[in-house]
Amino acid sequence: MPKVSTKENKNAYFLRREELKLTRDQASELLESIPPERIEKIENERLEPHPEEVLIMADKYKAPELCNYYCSTQCPIGLQYVPEVKIHDLSQIILKMVDSLNCVQEKKNRLINITADGVVSDDEIDDFVDIQDELEKISISVEALQLWSEQMLADGVINQEKYEDRRKEKNM
Repeated sequence: MPKVSTKENKNAYFLRREELKLTRDQASELLESIPPERIEKIENERLEPHPEEVLIMADKYKAPELCNYYCSTQCPIGLQYVPEVKIHDLSQIILKMVDSLNCVQEKKNRLINITADGVVSDDEIDDFVDIQDELEKISISVEALQLWSEQMLADGVINQEKYEDRRKEKNM
């Protein structure tokens, strides 16, 4: 069993490896292409992981949230455009989504009124920003639902073959 680090402020890669009770050597074997020394540097934030490495870790560690973590906290483009998303219980994700959808539904007419002339005037900015915030909450809920689904697929809770078949059918 690996020695548990007492380091504070562990990043997501470090935490996930520890959750799996893997030493860096064991993780390196699992990850196949990332040596233990590089894992140590990534975990201690002395090196930024390459996107391909994050994809490998997310897959082999069965932790799809590592991709969102990378994009929202380390990728230069993602830092500006990708919100950090946490996986919650399905019911919590859905309740947040429905709440935001209800808020937007209530403000739908105001959004039409604001945007009908193609201009957001000074007296409309407050309402427009409030509506944008609600739309962002919906977007984050959708991303959380996607991450939840990916985690359930990785854990074998959702039948991956059936899921992928249905997704293919929908995309035809």
